[in-house]
Amino acid sequence: MEVQKIVFKYNSFQIIVIILMINILFLKGIKSEDYIVGGDQDQWNSQGDFGSWSQQYNFSVGDVLVFKYNKGQHNVYEVTHTTYQTCEASSGVLAKYESGNDQITLTEAKKYWFICNAVGHCLGGMRFTIDVKELANNNTTNTSTSSFGTPATPPTLLEPNNSCIRIFGLELWHIGIYIVVLFGLFFT
Repeated sequence: MEVQKIVFKYNSFQIIVIILMINILFLKGIKSEDYIVGGDQDQWNSQGDFGSWSQQYNFSVGDVLVFKYNKGQHNVYEVTHTTYQTCEASSGVLAKYESGNDQITLTEAKKYWFICNAVGHCLGGMRFTIDVKELANNNTTNTSTSSFGTPATPPTLLEPNNSCIRIFGLELWHIGIYIVVLFGLFFT
């Protein structure tokens, strides 16, 4: 019994179309933003109002928080809720960052708590919490319903002047190319 091999013949145009279609599927909805914590002017220091800053945005999985500060004067600790409330970092520290230019990718849809653990800084206001959602349209506000059952006026949309859009397409293009190559190997 002879095994027959299925052979598909493609011209270069068909291959390009297949690669583009696969990559468009992978790229759909993959968008994240970088946020400079505290804004371009204030950044991560004891003068900032980080509670107000963090409430301006709707953070999504994949977004990146950029903490810019003087190394040695400040730091960034990702902590538990209890540690955030007490500003006592002897326990409940999930991650420590101390480079002066820390970039933290928000990898999960959950609440995050950040503090500066330099003496007195957390209690002085160098802390904030954010609630990260699954990938969605960033920088939009949800319309809520007023107590009378009618839609409330949505707050003014804040355009961030301290973020830049990033598309993680390169890795996805590679995946698409690998799929096409493997497809070609199995069916030629």
